[in-house]
Amino acid sequence: MMKYQETVRQSAEYLRLTLPLMSRQDAGLHPVSYAIWYEYVAGINKPLKIAIDELTRNGMVLDEAATDDLFRRYIAELDEATAQRVTAEFQKVLADISQSAAQAGNEANRFGNTLAHWSEDQGEAAADAAADKGIDELLSGTREMQSAIATLNVRLDESRAEIQKLRQEVEQAREAAFVDGLTGLVNRRGFDMALAACLSEIETGGPGPSLLLADIDFFKQVNDTYGHLLGDKVIRAVAQILKANVKGKDTAARYGGEEFAVLLPETTLDGARVVAEKIRTTIEGSRVRRSNNNQEIAQITVSFGVASYCAGETASEFIERADKALYVSKKQGRNRVSLSPAGPKRRKAGRVPKPLAV
Repeated sequence: MMKYQETVRQSAEYLRLTLPLMSRQDAGLHPVSYAIWYEYVAGINKPLKIAIDELTRNGMVLDEAATDDLFRRYIAELDEATAQRVTAEFQKVLADISQSAAQAGNEANRFGNTLAHWSEDQGEAAADAAADKGIDELLSGTREMQSAIATLNVRLDESRAEIQKLRQEVEQAREAAFVDGLTGLVNRRGFDMALAACLSEIETGGPGPSLLLADIDFFKQVNDTYGHLLGDKVIRAVAQILKANVKGKDTAARYGGEEFAVLLPETTLDGARVVAEKIRTTIEGSRVRRSNNNQEIAQITVSFGVASYCAGETASEFIERADKALYVSKKQGRNRVSLSPAGPKRRKAGRVPKPLAV
C-alpha cells in the first residue's frame, strides 16, 4: 500500500505550506528536508511532528544533522541521492506518458480519418444495415478514444505547468533562504556555499580567489547613541556601497551583525587591496542622516582584512587569515586595510610574518 495517497492538488498545497517552514531552518532545501516537512504539514506522522515541535521550541531551528536524524528515525533509510533519483525518474515517467499519449492521439486521429473516408466511399454501395451499424459504432468508439486522449493531454499539460510552477517556487524559496533580509546581500549561509563552490572550482595558476572581511568601526556606539533603527540604516548604507563595488562572479555578503564579507573569485591580493581601499574611502566620504530631521550622525568608517587563497588551505583557514588581518586593522587604529601574508602552505621555515597594514 502506498504511503502517500494525497491528490495532486493536496500535495501541491502541502508543498506550498512546506516551503516557508523549510526556508527558516539551518538545513538545505533538499529531498530529505522536504520529506520531513511534507509529513509534518500533512499530519500523517504524529511521532515526527512531536519530535519537530520539541526541537523547534523557543525559536530553535533544525540544522543538517537534526534534519537527517529525524528522517532516518521517523521516515526511512533513504539517502539524498536516492531521493533525487526518484524525483528525476518521476519526471521522466511523466514525460514518457505525455509522449506516448501524443503518439496514441496521432494514431487514433489517423485511424479515425481513414475509417471515416472508407465509410464515405462505401456509403452508397453498402446495403447491409448491420454492417452500417457496426461501422457507426466503430466510428463512435474511435471518436470517444480521440476525446479521451485529448483530455489526457490537457491534464498532462496542466501537470507539467504545475510542476514548473512548483519548481519556480522552490527556487524562489531557496534564493530567499540565502538572502539577508535587512540588506539584500547574501547571508552567512549563502556566503559559505559560494565560498565552497569557488574553492572547488579553482584552476591552478589562475588569479585569486581573494577575500575581504569588513567591520563597521565603533558600531556599538552608533547603536547606543542613535538607536537601532539608525544602526540598521548604517548597515544598509554600507551594504549598498559594497553591492555597487562587486561585479560578475563576486559575492558581497552580510557575514553577521555589522560584519561583511566580499569574495573575489578571480582577483589577486593586490587587486583585492584596491577594491577594499575604494570601498573604504567611499564609506569614509559618505554621510548618514536621520530621516526625520536630516541630522548628520558621526562619520562612519570601516576596517578591512584582505587575504588571497593559498593552495591546500581549507575554507576556515582562508577566512581565519582574513579575520586576523581585520584584527590588525582594528588594533592599529581602524579605518584601514590590512593584508594577510601567505598561508601555512606557502610559508618558509622560520619566523611567522605578521599581517601588514597598508
